[in-house]
Formats: sequence, C-alpha cells, structure tokens
Amino acid sequence: MKLIPLIRKVLLTICVLSHLGCSANSSTAAAPNKPQVRATTLAAAEIRPVAPVTNVTSPEIAATMPEFLSALRNQPAVIGGIASVALNSRSATPPTMLYEQRRVLVLRDGQQWWAFVGIALSAKAGAHRLVDQDTGETYNFTVQAKTYPAQHITVKNQRHVNPNAEDLQRIQQETQQIQAALATPWRATDISPLPLAKPVAGGFSSPFGLQRFFNGQPRKPHSGLDISAPQGAEIHAPTDGIVVNTGDYFFNGNTVFLDHGQSVVTMFCHLDQILVKEGQRVSKGQVIGLVGKTGRATGPHLHWSVSLNKSLVDPKLVLQQ
Repeated sequence: MKLIPLIRKVLLTICVLSHLGCSANSSTAAAPNKPQVRATTLAAAEIRPVAPVTNVTSPEIAATMPEFLSALRNQPAVIGGIASVALNSRSATPPTMLYEQRRVLVLRDGQQWWAFVGIALSAKAGAHRLVDQDTGETYNFTVQAKTYPAQHITVKNQRHVNPNAEDLQRIQQETQQIQAALATPWRATDISPLPLAKPVAGGFSSPFGLQRFFNGQPRKPHSGLDISAPQGAEIHAPTDGIVVNTGDYFFNGNTVFLDHGQSVVTMFCHLDQILVKEGQRVSKGQVIGLVGKTGRATGPHLHWSVSLNKSLVDPKLVLQQ
C-alpha cells in the first residue's frame, strides 16, 4: 500500500518537469519580410532578460528602438561607420547575427529585429554580408567609400615616429593585447550598451578617420575621437561596463578598455592616471581616470575609441546628444 503514494509522487514530478520543458522552448514566428539596409547611429533600447530556465541558452528580451536611432536609419553605410540591417526573424529572442565571423549588436523595433554592424576603416567599399547563425540566412548590404581629410603632426620624440628594434618588439606584444581587449567575447546585457555619454568635458580637437602624417611620414588613420581637456580632468564611463584591460602602451600611453556588452567596447588613451582595475564593474558617470599626455601625444587630451564587433567606428555616431 505504501508503494501507491510513491508512484503518484513520481508521476507528479514527471508532469511538472515536462511542463517546464515545453514552456522554455516556446517561440513565435511570422512570414519573413524583404531585408532593408541603412547606416545608423545607435541609441538606447531597454533589454529585459527573463529568469534563466534549464536548457535555454538565449534569454528572452524585449527591446525598443528609440526615436534617436530611428531618425538616422536612412544614412548610407560608409567605411568607419555603422550599417543597419532589418532582419526577417520574428522570434521573441534576438537572432545570432555574424559579420566576418563576429557577433553583432541586435535590437528590436516593435516586431522588427535590426542588426547594427560596425564597419572598420580598413574595410573595402562594395558588397558585404551578414549571416544568421541559426538559420543560415544571409543579408547583403553595400558599404560606400568615404574620404577622410589629412592631418600633419610634428612629434618631438622620434621613436614615436620610427621606433627602434626594442620598441617594435614591445609594440608587437601590445598590439596583441589591444586586439584581445577589442575582441572581448560577446556578452548579453539587460540594457542596451548604446548610446554613449561624452566621457569628458571639452571640444573635439581631432575627428575620427583622419589620414595622419607624423613628421611628414604617413601612418595609420586616426581611429578615435580626440577631446581637448586640461591635465587631470576627470574621465567618466560613458555607460555601464566592465574593465577588461588597463595598461601603459607605447603609442596610447595609460589606457583603459571598457566592455559594455553586445560587442561594444570603448578605449580611453593618454591618461595621466588610471583609477580602475581589470575586472571591475563601473557605472555610467563613474570616474575611470584622469586626462593626461602619456604615449604619443603632443599635449593633454583624451583619445576616445568606440568598437562594434571589433571594428573601430566614429564615436560621434553613438554619442548621446
């Protein structure tokens, strides 16, 4: 007689587990639409993950596209800019979209998912492709060429123009560290990582994309935005994030890298002091360092870079107005 209650208990447990499994894997779908492609500025979107459930790898989120972003979708995608692609998926969870094997930011506007793709300065104009990792569906979009003006800079330290053998060895090692920081693994967040607040008060001295010449010699284009500020001015986190790297680099001087999630990483260079540590979580507006002129710098200022899917883009495109 004692066996009957035990059987009932086992059956009840099986029913409960079966119910959880069904609800965890439910989703909705609709007929696909023709993809649209635009270049865009990114803006804030609320992302709210549900409580984690066994066997669910992607949290269900609800994202809205602010007017700030919607108004800028008609701009063409250019080298050093951001392309936006309307996706066919109508699922409750964001599709996993890959550009050059790297996952990109995806937000939702009503029932429409949009992918936002950073286009590097080294990219070539022409046809580019975005791939839905889950379905294999591809989205083609066009990137237009853009000509950036030239800038000529005189540097007193000749090693910052023509490094010696020891310097080159250091630069090679540091380049690997910098690339690793920019390639921080894609991380889901409960809020959109964009837009970004201006990290320090001051005017813009050198815009993004400049074709640079140091002491008359051509070098890589300017991959960030320079903000004029006095020595010791406070630098603030442009939004919530995690410190993924800090260090004293040959060209960049004292530098901080922040991971804001969903492939968005920011870099702050030439600092006088670094006031955060690797692995530390920071909140929007928190002081992360002080303006300086370390590394290859002619005077105090902040060099600020923004990376989407490991592609450095114009920070003004994601700057909160």
